[in-house]
Amino acid sequence: MRDAVAEYLGANGYDVTAVGDARSMRELVETNAFHLAILDIAMPGEDGLSLGRWLRSRMPIGIIYATAAGASIDRIVGLELGADDYMVKPYELREMLARVRSVLRRVPQPDEIRPAKPAGQGRRIVSFGGFSADLDGRMITGPDGALIDMAKSEFDVLEVFLTRANRLLTRAALSEAIGFAEEPEISRAVDIRIMRLRKKIEDDPANPKFLRTVRGEGYIFALPENGGDAH
Repeated sequence: MRDAVAEYLGANGYDVTAVGDARSMRELVETNAFHLAILDIAMPGEDGLSLGRWLRSRMPIGIIYATAAGASIDRIVGLELGADDYMVKPYELREMLARVRSVLRRVPQPDEIRPAKPAGQGRRIVSFGGFSADLDGRMITGPDGALIDMAKSEFDVLEVFLTRANRLLTRAALSEAIGFAEEPEISRAVDIRIMRLRKKIEDDPANPKFLRTVRGEGYIFALPENGGDAH
């Protein structure tokens, strides 16, 4: 399957490198940078969940996990670690290609993380409760001015809320906006990302003042008209 995926993606214009275990991948990363990793969860030695967490600590990389049918607990754990998408084995190569394209559209490239354009010159910056979110630079700073450590998947959700502030958003609408394929066994995907977001931007995550739940309907990001600033 690994060889088939590498050959198929390569034939569709991608530069692909394939290895058989986490140790080989760690060695590869020492001398190469990547935009996306497709990781099996059950691998010899170190598992894919641990490897994905390590990769994220090294570079702004998109991650697609592959898991056996029925292993829903692995999928939930992966989401909690910030996975971008999942594929259940066996999968069609055409579907994998579509998922790869979708994730790569949302992964910031190295030169996009800190764009050279100064703030105030067309940059989309939204402020709320002492936080400042640079939507183009994909960075958020806290009230103390320090950068908030935020996974790409979490920032994806935050950006959707900030660009649709004070509007009720259903889980289906959120899932579609972030390009996440919602499936029955991972229906908690949006909830997990929101839970992680609340821990980073709310004083009391159990009683959020920004990212609020509308029971039975969805979520709303409460941004006072005079409390937010975008430019």
